[in-house]
Amino acid sequence: MGPLQGIRVIEMAGIGPLPFAGMLLSDMGAEVIRIEKNSTLEPNYFETTQRGRRSICLNLKSEKGLALAEQLIDSADVVIEGFRPGVMEKLGLSYEACAQRNPKLVYGRMTGWGQDGPLSQVAAHDINYVAITGAMAAIGRKEGGPVPPLNLVGDFGGGGAYLVMGVLAAVIEAKTTGKGQVVDAAICDGVASLMTMMQGYRAMGLWDLERQNNLFDGGPHYYDTYECADGKWVSVGALELHFYKTLIEKMELDVGEFTYDSQFDKNYWEAMKPVIAKRFKEKTREEWCDIFDGVDACFAPVLDMDEAVEYEHNKHRGTFVDVAGITQAAPAPRFSRTVSRIQNPPVAAGSDSKKVLMELGLSADEVDALKASGVIL
Repeated sequence: MGPLQGIRVIEMAGIGPLPFAGMLLSDMGAEVIRIEKNSTLEPNYFETTQRGRRSICLNLKSEKGLALAEQLIDSADVVIEGFRPGVMEKLGLSYEACAQRNPKLVYGRMTGWGQDGPLSQVAAHDINYVAITGAMAAIGRKEGGPVPPLNLVGDFGGGGAYLVMGVLAAVIEAKTTGKGQVVDAAICDGVASLMTMMQGYRAMGLWDLERQNNLFDGGPHYYDTYECADGKWVSVGALELHFYKTLIEKMELDVGEFTYDSQFDKNYWEAMKPVIAKRFKEKTREEWCDIFDGVDACFAPVLDMDEAVEYEHNKHRGTFVDVAGITQAAPAPRFSRTVSRIQNPPVAAGSDSKKVLMELGLSADEVDALKASGVIL
């Protein structure tokens, strides 16, 4: 079982970065119980970020439903929620109220804008949170506008992953001090943190605000993607001189034309990019993969999602697995001793209500009565 075995997490059902965070915690061995507000008869196995949970469905607007939620939180090490600031307080489940009964509780709060600030109550989505950090303005082609980087940079990178990091740090600290705390994980904060290296380059005068005019944004001819003869694409990232030399030589380009002492000259980038592009268009992606097979030139094919599943390296690593007939990413990162695993596929909302409540000490008859009265949905 994973390294978080013995840690209980209560997840207040939400969307986007919150279930992703719950998935990561579950994959690493935590027991995650998801409190839902609407029951379903069938599981949705395509909601892969909801894997590895048990699910209970409670009417939190009822006094008894709220009391049951409080009991669950009292039994937990962590609670995570992704509502707008103030919603948990209105429900009667504020950190202060929960911490009075469970002082060691780590209270993870996932939002886009954060718990305070002029935008904290404004509706938005991933694209908006990334937009205010400087990250989106830096991503895209020179001749086009900024490109939304899927939900990878915002919801999942700057959001869910940072929430998990903060929660785990607070759990470690709580084991030492006996005191929990609030983890305020705002997507805009996390994305800004992800931009730290670029911010440093900008401060040194090494990063332009113009897109595709910098070292890592597709500006150099040796750090970009190129179309091949079959319409498929490849990527090259030959930043270091020895990799760059190998790239040019394996492409059978005129070495004299590619003066190595001008590698970081931006005017040179612009002149050489069409030469590289023309050469890649002369062969198929498969042909280029054969040429660069086992060669240290920082080359890789650009694969679509279906191709990635069948790629030899990913198959060797077991990067993708099949759960309930759905292909999805295996747990990451990997541990040598306390091996992570997917505990179960997504379950129907409310499917574990009876079992979870009986574990809290309620009898089967009491649970049935609560179900009949609408406290358990």
